[in-house]
Amino acid sequence: MIIGGADDPQCAVSKQTKTSATEGSAQQLLPEETLIFTEKDLEAMGEPHNDALVTSFLLNNTRIKRVLVDPSSSANIIRSGVIEQLGLLSQINTVPRILHSFNMIEEETKGEITLPINTSGMTQSTKFQVIDGDMRYNALLGRPWIHDMRAAPSTLH
Repeated sequence: MIIGGADDPQCAVSKQTKTSATEGSAQQLLPEETLIFTEKDLEAMGEPHNDALVTSFLLNNTRIKRVLVDPSSSANIIRSGVIEQLGLLSQINTVPRILHSFNMIEEETKGEITLPINTSGMTQSTKFQVIDGDMRYNALLGRPWIHDMRAAPSTLH
């Protein structure tokens, strides 16, 4: 969990895809873009798990892997090493913020950057807090991104 960061959603969705995983009359009662998982979707799971929801996204035609989707974080975060490798350091707005992790350790950001990320065919301008700190993931997508995507992340599925 990360506390701090962006105060308001700044993301604009530029493309939407419609997906539906239901069949029959239940599908007729829901909007077409509603995605529903059933017990059948769980059959592929070999055993119960407690895995985190880790994904990837496209940024400037580069696949960014090891991206954590964290509904308990109030900020989207990206490592400065990723920004450096993409040659985007000059685009960082030096507006440092203090972020607090779950154990209330403070970390000052290098600033923030808005990036057009593509997840599942949807491109969205997303504001990230840029950190130098060591973290296991290349980026973290928190509640601002989840809400802008109008998503309900499911680690079960």
